[in-house]
Amino acid sequence: MPQFSRPVYEGLPWFYIICGLLALALSYALALHGGLSLVIGILGLLAVLAGVVVLLRRRDYRALRAQYGDPDALGRPEER
Repeated sequence: MPQFSRPVYEGLPWFYIICGLLALALSYALALHGGLSLVIGILGLLAVLAGVVVLLRRRDYRALRAQYGDPDALGRPEER
């Protein structure tokens, strides 16, 4: 797997989300071309979903990693 620099790695979920939103907008614009619009719309929805999933997984991973830095925090409920 290729190693990306930190700014590229951090920006990938946002890139997925933006591309997905653009594909959804294109799908809407091509509404008269049924099959093509549907395919682009599904791909756009999957890209947005992938971006959101990656963002949420990273947030959870970082929260868990922060708790391991403070072993006593593992038994306490998370403060927000």
